[in-house]
Amino acid sequence: MVIGLLSNIGNGCCREFFNCWYKLLAVGVAVSDYVVGISGGIGSGKTTVTDLFAKYAIEVIDADVIAREVVEPGTPALKAIVDKFGQSVLGKSGSLDRVKLRTLVFNDSEVKNWLNQLLHPAIRQQMLLQTQQAKSAYCLLSVPLLVENKLYEQVDRVVIVDVDEQAQLQRTLLRDKTNEQQIRAIMSAQTTRQQRLAVADDVIDNNGKADDLAKQVTQLHKRYLQLAKQNA
Repeated sequence: MVIGLLSNIGNGCCREFFNCWYKLLAVGVAVSDYVVGISGGIGSGKTTVTDLFAKYAIEVIDADVIAREVVEPGTPALKAIVDKFGQSVLGKSGSLDRVKLRTLVFNDSEVKNWLNQLLHPAIRQQMLLQTQQAKSAYCLLSVPLLVENKLYEQVDRVVIVDVDEQAQLQRTLLRDKTNEQQIRAIMSAQTTRQQRLAVADDVIDNNGKADDLAKQVTQLHKRYLQLAKQNA
């Protein structure tokens, strides 16, 4: 499903990704032996958390980042989007206006499917490449629809970044400069907070201060190093 720019990866892309991923493991391609899936609702602070893990030289395969990269200026995907929607989807710098695109596609399933079909192959290719190249003790696979698509069944451990719903709303409003109704619609389209927590092996509470968040990441990093070593 397309939300934001493609802040969420659709079912087909994720299933194909994991099918190919396990084929790579089967033939002995070098990948991290321990994969931690990380997810959370919109505005939960997933990127802040993965950035903290990255400070420990842990490789992060981030579907959101990849989705942005495949539509950078000069890419075939961005040209196709402009051909379909017109110049109005571009910002002043010539980059894609993700908020504008969100408005155009969120309630239009036909257009949403077209965008999925355009972008998923490129996103899938990069996810595979980055997973193949990951060589840290463990790697993080950050996918917004980890729970919705039951991808928690395909990773070694699941960590959920948790925040209360009011904080989700306020943070996303500040970040995306969009309207409250649209953000609430996105939140409603995602799994509930309770559903996410139900599949979590670990929970990172992001309702507090930055120092508290960093301490939680440090503790989990140490735990994942141990688990990865045991899994080797």
